[in-house]
Amino acid sequence: MCKRVTAVPFGFAVVLFFSSLAVGQQDADPYRHYVQHSRDFQRVHQDRQWALQAFPSWTYMPWTYRWTIGFDDVAGRWSREHGYNGGFVDRDDIGTAGSPRGRLQWLEKFRLPFYMDHAAGKGLLHLFDGGEVKPHLDALHSTGIRTVPMNQQTLSQLRDRMRKHITALRDSPQRVAYALDDEASWGHFVHPTMWQITDDPAAYQDWLTEIYGEANAPKRTEWISYDTLLPHLRETSIAEFDASPLMDQWTFNDSWWSNQIGELVQYSNTLDPATPCGLVGGQMPSSFGGYDYAKLMRKVQFIESYNLGSSQAIIRSLNPENGLPAVTTHFHRSVDDTIWQTWYYLAHGNRGFIGWVDGWFDGETPKPWHREVAPSYREAGDTIGPLMSGSRWQHDRVAIYYSHASIQLGWILDAEAHGKTWRNRNNDHRLSSAANVRKAWENMLRDSGLQYDFVSYVDAIQQGIPDEYDVLILPACLALSDAEADAIRAFCKRGGTVIADYLPGMWDQHGTGRSEGGALDDMFGIEQPSSLAAKSIFGKSLWVEVDQDANYSYKTTTDFLTNKNTCQVDESGFHRAIRDFPTGQSARFGEGQAWLMNLSPQWYNAYREQGMQAAAKRDRFMQPIFDAGVRPWVRIADESEQTFGYEITYWRMPTDDGQPPRTLLFVCFNPDVSGNSQGGGNSVGLKSSELEITLQFATPVTQVRNERTAAMLQDGRRVTVPWKQNEAVVLSLQANAK
Repeated sequence: MCKRVTAVPFGFAVVLFFSSLAVGQQDADPYRHYVQHSRDFQRVHQDRQWALQAFPSWTYMPWTYRWTIGFDDVAGRWSREHGYNGGFVDRDDIGTAGSPRGRLQWLEKFRLPFYMDHAAGKGLLHLFDGGEVKPHLDALHSTGIRTVPMNQQTLSQLRDRMRKHITALRDSPQRVAYALDDEASWGHFVHPTMWQITDDPAAYQDWLTEIYGEANAPKRTEWISYDTLLPHLRETSIAEFDASPLMDQWTFNDSWWSNQIGELVQYSNTLDPATPCGLVGGQMPSSFGGYDYAKLMRKVQFIESYNLGSSQAIIRSLNPENGLPAVTTHFHRSVDDTIWQTWYYLAHGNRGFIGWVDGWFDGETPKPWHREVAPSYREAGDTIGPLMSGSRWQHDRVAIYYSHASIQLGWILDAEAHGKTWRNRNNDHRLSSAANVRKAWENMLRDSGLQYDFVSYVDAIQQGIPDEYDVLILPACLALSDAEADAIRAFCKRGGTVIADYLPGMWDQHGTGRSEGGALDDMFGIEQPSSLAAKSIFGKSLWVEVDQDANYSYKTTTDFLTNKNTCQVDESGFHRAIRDFPTGQSARFGEGQAWLMNLSPQWYNAYREQGMQAAAKRDRFMQPIFDAGVRPWVRIADESEQTFGYEITYWRMPTDDGQPPRTLLFVCFNPDVSGNSQGGGNSVGLKSSELEITLQFATPVTQVRNERTAAMLQDGRRVTVPWKQNEAVVLSLQANAK
């Protein structure tokens, strides 16, 4: 139990029961009750079959920013021939009397499925286009009210726009989704923003009462900014550390935002019950802007998000039964990269692209690269996409924990290095400790031949950690509630393996430092002292392992991790977290095993860039997973430097009644990716050689079919196939495992 030690009251009246997830148990934890019952976590309509019927397959939808070839028959035939099998409409396609204009008629004539952008208009959910943000930066960083408060008046304006736009399109047979807005945010993208989302004077205090409980809710009369915490971070011990006044504000903003988005999605369903509604231009998981995906993925039915900060894997994991249409953005950089993006994102469950049309044409003439990428588009849309429709992701019994409170606290610790220039901090996907630790864990698993899911704090509290997983990884999970700790303990006690990298649960979900060690110390069989301060962690001067101000524009990951860095490097090649604390400690807990590494895995991001030999250092983190009995189901036999960086994904295909299940398997290359808050997902260090590879299966497979050539392949444990590394091998097969 976390005891309050600072001036702002916290004080949960908590009675902890390890069996707290049992049905019918009386719950004395207000936070647990909040997560189980609050509207903040209630889902909108998210029926899988309904969504699949509305958006059935892989669709390339060009966002015709600079579409210069017109909307005539020639352009329609060209689109179809080159694999652009979808499109988009905007509010400008709706006439003043509600009648559709030329682009819509063109899409319908050529039977191109489309989504509608800006169904709720612009300027309310998305603020400040381009340079327009500069005059508003002081307001963004202030403790005032959002320039457009999210209140009933704003909701009314949004509904009016939606009613006009959706009613004009809802009879089109080609509509597949509505996007309320592009790059929507309660701030500006995920830029550091301190204002309050609403001008409702009672809303925040009412929410505090709900989340803390009436007896323990703090009375917050002032809205604060990061400037309030900054001067106290350096010498504060964990026991004295209190980020709750700031983190509660961000969490409130996220909740208010996601509830408003959910209301608008539900309103869209009243106007057009057959068509999913959501957002496009989604950002990385962040302290700012409303991108707590544990909440947001319960409030949308359609989403496009940039591949930043693990967002694609998190969305896939939190997408109910992989049923909701999730697409991503395509920016063309090169032929090889575009072909790779098509196969890579399809292999990970994306249902299509929204393409940024810029530099596609010379006047009215399409550029030659379209002919080179068209076969991949057509194959994705006509052949492989339909096989993926209704398929479900398969993992290797490994879960990664999604703790949004830890992302928030991580930003607070990361930004200290900037001092008063924290206002200029952007590019968290390149800088933040939380994002880089997640990235390292994901790639260590993928490079070891293992697939995984993210499990969110909401699901952990509401349902517990499912028994379908053998291993639970806690990546930089600094801030955990008692309710989450109970669920994690229960998983371990039942026989699961829990692996934490560093400082697990030393703060609670509000960012309040615990006074009696970490929330899971009993499980790990250790005592992390709450007297620790920054001088005892990593490089002695900061709470985090990298001075992100000094390395703001780093060129290589090795530079990022070494420039002006005094961290203690463990003999395994990773930074030690608590400097005077042992590494790799293991303890039995019930029927399970708990590991506290006391190491950050961030160095793996550099080792991976250096190649296969350096990347073998991941064994330090992977061995506890293998000790839990987890093994790859399929690998490339005789791996080499040339094949290093590959990834295999697999999906359970839908089957007719009585038919044996089949697995759809992809072999693709997993390079680093680049992008920013306005888009991306392009490859870095892509390989495109043509190889012959042999897949080694743990158990025999039968009825193996190459879905790209229609050839039947050999049965058994070894299957040999050609692979062009910027494309994908796609096999369907029958197997006992998976």
